[in-house]
Amino acid sequence: MEDGAAIWRIARDSQALDLNSSYSYLLWCRDFAATSVVARDSPGGEPIAFITGYIRPERPETLVVWQVAVDHDHRGRGLAGTLLEALTEKAAARGVTTIETTVTPDNTASNRLFTAYAERRGAGLEREVLFDGGLFPEGTHLPEVLYRIGPIAS
Repeated sequence: MEDGAAIWRIARDSQALDLNSSYSYLLWCRDFAATSVVARDSPGGEPIAFITGYIRPERPETLVVWQVAVDHDHRGRGLAGTLLEALTEKAAARGVTTIETTVTPDNTASNRLFTAYAERRGAGLEREVLFDGGLFPEGTHLPEVLYRIGPIAS
């Protein structure tokens, strides 16, 4: 739970993620630690990147990747890909064979991350609009495109 404030800050500073309340990041660290990962600047140091995820209740073989963020000073080093591989290994032990996430059309970094991941894993990649932009109350949100990757092998 001690990582909650730091990952909230990384999410806030990313300028790409929908920022949730700081409270939600604390809860996430408590309730979904088994399906999330954090990278640190040194052993026992400050968090510099994270991926949060959860197992879909009605599809226990599916890990939903909720957010991926890397602190600005640590971008461009492949850290997000390394974390996604680590999370996959962790999730495979729980029987996960499929990854789902959503990406907005303008998020080039996430599109590359998940496309490259599927290619490395030799896994299928399907894309379809999950939430049309008009469903969001602010009226300016881009559509969220569902990426379904699988089956993945460890």
